[in-house]
Amino acid sequence: MTAPSLALLSVDQVTKRYGRTPPALEDVGLTVAPGETVGLVGESGSGKSTLARLALGLIAPDSGTVRFAGHDPYRLRGRSGRAMRARLQFVPQHPRGSLNPGLRAGEAVAFALRVHGTPRRDLAEAVEDLFRQVGLDPALARRRPKELSGGQLQRVAIARALATGPELVVCDEPTSALDRTTQHRVLDLLAELRERSGLAYLFISHDLAVVRQLADRVLVLRRGRVVEEGPAGRLWDDPQHPYTQALLAAVTG
Repeated sequence: MTAPSLALLSVDQVTKRYGRTPPALEDVGLTVAPGETVGLVGESGSGKSTLARLALGLIAPDSGTVRFAGHDPYRLRGRSGRAMRARLQFVPQHPRGSLNPGLRAGEAVAFALRVHGTPRRDLAEAVEDLFRQVGLDPALARRRPKELSGGQLQRVAIARALATGPELVVCDEPTSALDRTTQHRVLDLLAELRERSGLAYLFISHDLAVVRQLADRVLVLRRGRVVEEGPAGRLWDDPQHPYTQALLAAVTG
């Protein structure tokens, strides 16, 4: 796949292997435009998390290219690397495991703000503002992760991602550990943040119904390869590949 020139993230003909096993990804391409939400769907072992790590610049492909805003994320160092990382953030599947249990929730968000240059005198106000943006009472900033619910923790993780003013957020199964009601509330929040600030998302899930709620376009991964791609509504109403049909049957049957 050749990425359009306006793509914020472009992944072109990427292959990634771990040892002598079959490729985790094989000849995979995708693009995410500014303000767009691209869903990535597939079962466990399909290569979704590997693609997320490639998009974030955490691992390099064996072949093919990854570009963020036209730059190779593996070559940027120093100030340029920090600037790129500020524009590209991550929301994990299990926020409890990604937050330091010894830090209060507000301190975790403040740390992200400090790393990317917020003056110390402005931290408290910036943390309060971010908590409000994600629908949390700023008083919760004083609590430790063990004192917060799963939905509250995921909102803290989103606030931490927003701390750097990103353009693209990679969301790796961000609602799979939540109950259905909380899941919908978090998805509504992500949609609201996109409308408010023009965020782009790469949204990864095993659940086509969850992806349909947020995504503009969807790619379906199976055994490391893209087997179907198209607008979210079309894949939901008229899936072409048998694997996509099976994923849909799992959530509608």
